[in-house]
Amino acid sequence: MEQLVPYEATGRTRQKARTRSALIAVARDLVAQGIPITIDDAAAATGISRTTAYRYFPSQRALLLAAHPEIRAMSLLPPDAPDDPGARLDLVVEAFTSLVADTEPQQRTMLRLSLQAGPSEQTAGVLRQGRAIGWIDDALSPLRSRLSAKELRRLVLAIRSATGIEARVWLTDVAGLSSDDAMEIMRWSARAMYSSALSDITRQQDPRGHKRPPR
Repeated sequence: MEQLVPYEATGRTRQKARTRSALIAVARDLVAQGIPITIDDAAAATGISRTTAYRYFPSQRALLLAAHPEIRAMSLLPPDAPDDPGARLDLVVEAFTSLVADTEPQQRTMLRLSLQAGPSEQTAGVLRQGRAIGWIDDALSPLRSRLSAKELRRLVLAIRSATGIEARVWLTDVAGLSSDDAMEIMRWSARAMYSSALSDITRQQDPRGHKRPPR
């Protein structure tokens, strides 16, 4: 089966790379302002023809996916991060909820696209969910000696579900909270889940401090 070569991968590749980057930059700027973006808008703002723009991005969805802010950091912890998992979690959740707030228009756009996407697109990780899960898992890494892999994974996923754009949209749009109040509840939820997990550990231990085998 013949494999298709992307338009920008042939011919004047450097010039095409600059044009592609310009289209993405325009899309990010418009989305950040909450302005609906189309291929035509991006082409006009970049100074290229509509036909040329479609060679780079065949649809609005393709352009918006490329314009989604990609956070490459493997950790949200500072270099001098504490060893205490609770303190580490507070730092990561504060940074994550602030990031979601700062990029809310883009995050909302990606949430909408993910809800409209087919199974294959969702599997590709439209919302970059794995990145946030990795940040939270990194924060709670000191608990690996106290929780089983399954227990730790459950805690990480629970915290992610309460601190991302999905939770923010519900708290602001449905519950009617302000941005600051929504962030405070998201951070409180993360702390409450963490405290609950520690309480479970305590209940599972016998008087000598040894963890009882799971039932």
